Amino acid sequence: MRIAFLMAPEGVEQIELTEPWEAVSETGETPQLISTEPGEIQAFDHLTPAKTFPVDATVDQVSVDDFEALVLPGGVANPDALRIDPRAVAFVRGFFDAGKPVAAICHAPWTLIEADVVDGRTLTSWPSLETDLANAGAHWVDEQVHIDKDGLNTLVTSRKPADLRYFNEAMLSEFGKVNA
Repeated sequence: MRIAFLMAPEGVEQIELTEPWEAVSETGETPQLISTEPGEIQAFDHLTPAKTFPVDATVDQVSVDDFEALVLPGGVANPDALRIDPRAVAFVRGFFDAGKPVAAICHAPWTLIEADVVDGRTLTSWPSLETDLANAGAHWVDEQVHIDKDGLNTLVTSRKPADLRYFNEAMLSEFGKVNA
């Protein structure tokens, strides 16, 4: 099973990339770092530059059909950059159209709003997105993790890095990859 991790060239919150990546890897599955540009992405520890990570492929080089699930790490700048890139937005929307599970944490639901996939759904995020999500037709809840199933696909959302343990457990469970 290949799982796409979509990120902008810079601005991802490092721990929101590395902990879910490690959780997926521990199941024996293959995470793939997908970005809008080739090369490396620059991760951050809040506002401080942290490590860089190699891009496996760009959104132009892959298709939703290449993956079984999508993970959208947060950070403020990461989803803000993704939501203004039509290729990234189309890639995200494609997972919903294909009925494939998606997991998003922190500010990542900004990209979901732009992909027009939150109307009628219940989800959580960093608290400052509550109004944005409500304006897009979503019901926002203040929970460590929330799983929304609409019959076609599953959306796992979480608020912040402190919730990563719960996010990873729910993500792996919904992706059908609980590591025993």
